[in-house]
Amino acid sequence: MHESPPHQQPSAGPVPAPGQQPNFPAMPAPAGWRYKPRRALWDNKAVRAGALILLLALCGLVILALVREQTGTEGFLVGLGLAVLPVPLLVAAFRWMDRVEPKPWGNLVFAFSWGACAATLMAIIANGYATEWLVSSVDLAQRSEADKWGATFVAPVVEETGKAAAVLLLFLFRRRDFNNTVDGVVIAGITATGFAFTENILYLGNAFVTDQSFGRDGVPAATVATFFMRVLMSPFAHPLFTTMTGLGFGIAASLAPRRKVTRVLIPFAGLLTAMVLHAVWNGSASLSPLAFLAVYALFMVPVFGVLTWLAIWSRQNELRTVRTFLPAYQAAGWLTPPEPLALSSMRARGIARDVARRTGGPAAARTVAEYISFATSLAFLRQRAHRGTAGPDFTAREQELLHHLWHRKHIAQPALTQASATIPRPFIPMQPPPHGWGAPQPWPHQWVPGREQRP
Repeated sequence: MHESPPHQQPSAGPVPAPGQQPNFPAMPAPAGWRYKPRRALWDNKAVRAGALILLLALCGLVILALVREQTGTEGFLVGLGLAVLPVPLLVAAFRWMDRVEPKPWGNLVFAFSWGACAATLMAIIANGYATEWLVSSVDLAQRSEADKWGATFVAPVVEETGKAAAVLLLFLFRRRDFNNTVDGVVIAGITATGFAFTENILYLGNAFVTDQSFGRDGVPAATVATFFMRVLMSPFAHPLFTTMTGLGFGIAASLAPRRKVTRVLIPFAGLLTAMVLHAVWNGSASLSPLAFLAVYALFMVPVFGVLTWLAIWSRQNELRTVRTFLPAYQAAGWLTPPEPLALSSMRARGIARDVARRTGGPAAARTVAEYISFATSLAFLRQRAHRGTAGPDFTAREQELLHHLWHRKHIAQPALTQASATIPRPFIPMQPPPHGWGAPQPWPHQWVPGREQRP
């Protein structure tokens, strides 16, 4: 495994003189680049992408037919209109977490589609068969008892497994975009958001049908109650469960390949945690309202708070990674001195894009955004090399990213330099002189804070 500690110089060599083009001998031909401004799903492999799209489309059609069969057209439209309300907020929250190194939209669209179509279809079929088996094989007094048992012990296993499949697929086949806990949480959260969206259509549509069947001309009590419980009170429930699986895969992604057993066990532990949280949630809903509120306030809300803190901390840790590993390229001359600091500040990034937009229009702003994305990927690549997880193609990938930075620096570097002047510099404590603050310094020593220089 090729390692590149942060104190070593970049493998691309020295910066060429002005007017010269750099030479990247380890970089593959442009057709084989793995980092591009516009990346397509599944590495542009048409057969794999086509099969995946066809599978999700078929699942979506089956889901549409099943939901409309249960709710009717009017119930389906009402459920759809109400279920879509929390989706933009949840997606925006996960995209905010992912702003340091945004993942391709194709990955997020796949995750949401899998949760809304494939995972939901698996859950509907498996939960239905499980309920019928409980009614026919287990001596339960009523079907409602079978529904409670299925919701508590069967649904968590089936639903979390279905959602975890999307995280696993992206972990295996989009590995370069799946490097840490933030990536795992974002992918898992988007998948669970899609799952909850389709499930809410079904629940809200059924509630509307219930209100219609009782001929209520006034307030639709069942619809309002369902909307309050699922959309207003607990929109984070499914994302909360599944992000435990995402945490497991994210931790596994940050471990060295030699720790094979640990990299397998941690995702299973995350999946098991998701199932337990889901079972506790569903089980409390089948008890008294007081028990449900107790579980909600004393268990789910604190877990959600811890997860929120972890997400914020992980995002700040990503910015620290940029600030730690990019100075090697600044020292080698590939970046200007203000850039590592500017690239490690979300505020400075936004200012740099605004500066480029004012001076060069939307195209310049896009160029700066691509430069920021490639520089961030370069920092994380160097971090993985330092940990021993970068892979044997580290040199080619590093030179490829430097190539992209080189062709955008004439627009991005002035904007980042201007943006860096608007953010405070980090405090660096002064180092004591080698012989102490009050001791006389032997001549001919010239003391400079932090190091010694000899003439």
